[in-house]
Amino acid sequence: MFSLQQPGLFTRLVDAQRILVAGAGGGFDVYAGLPLALALRSAGKQVHLANLSFADLYGLDLNVWLEQDVAAVGPDTTARGDYFPERTLAQWLHLHRLPSTVYALSRTGVAPLRDAYRALLHHLGGIDAIVLVDGGTDILMRGDEHGLGTPEEDMASLGAVAGLDEVPHRLVACLGFGVDAYHGVNHSLVLENLAALDRDGAYLGAFSLPRDSREGAQYLDAVAHAQRCTPDHPSIVNGSVAAAVRGDFGDVRFTERTRDSELFINPLMALYFCVDAVGLARRNLYLDRLEKTALTRQISSIIAEFRDELPRQRQPRAFPH
Repeated sequence: MFSLQQPGLFTRLVDAQRILVAGAGGGFDVYAGLPLALALRSAGKQVHLANLSFADLYGLDLNVWLEQDVAAVGPDTTARGDYFPERTLAQWLHLHRLPSTVYALSRTGVAPLRDAYRALLHHLGGIDAIVLVDGGTDILMRGDEHGLGTPEEDMASLGAVAGLDEVPHRLVACLGFGVDAYHGVNHSLVLENLAALDRDGAYLGAFSLPRDSREGAQYLDAVAHAQRCTPDHPSIVNGSVAAAVRGDFGDVRFTERTRDSELFINPLMALYFCVDAVGLARRNLYLDRLEKTALTRQISSIIAEFRDELPRQRQPRAFPH
């Protein structure tokens, strides 16, 4: 039973002892899960970190691969190029004397990604819960909205994890409400989707990441470290969330990548919105079509075909307040 004294996500994880926190959408999404991982570890849980990776994983040494499409990345893992969020996070974890392996999952379709997750679960000796984390909220789009954001990687992750019936708890946490507006997401429709999930019993509520908490302070430090280590490709999502956690507001500039955009940093960006992954997958209108996909581009094609078949799209709605 849920209580006001504890966010629903943590209530669902009370009995889970071995938890995998995984970035759903690639890039720096795993950083959005770092505060959750730190809080769960402080509660005595055994927590592991993973991320759908945009890095050049095929340049990695053979000894880091657990199985096809899943690699164990540490602070000293060598790779081609400087863009490697999983290694950057591993280095930050090592600096703070925390377990410093971050598992990198290849950018694939649903079928091989689910196989990669199963290989990782076997390597870890079993997992009680998976928390998929999205930087932004476009993983909550069901498919008939006017704009879907960047759904390919999120849907690969959601489809893969929703099908892992052997894992008792499969949850989704979104951090960065509002950032997907720059990819065409209408956030009134996000709220409408959350309301529908609530009616289904799949919405686990929202809670903020406080600046004065240990987890908030460590998140800010980790994001600043990543910006220093990846100056040419800093995370706009986590940079926005970090600015919101600091109490910044409005058109706040923290990287040259946003110099031509007008940002709206605000406290809602520091809120986690949490849902049940299976319930979210059930409400998605096209996820079943992705089951046999092997490649990301197949996901793109299937989503485009589905969108062409829609009699109409849900149009953007102005937020009335």
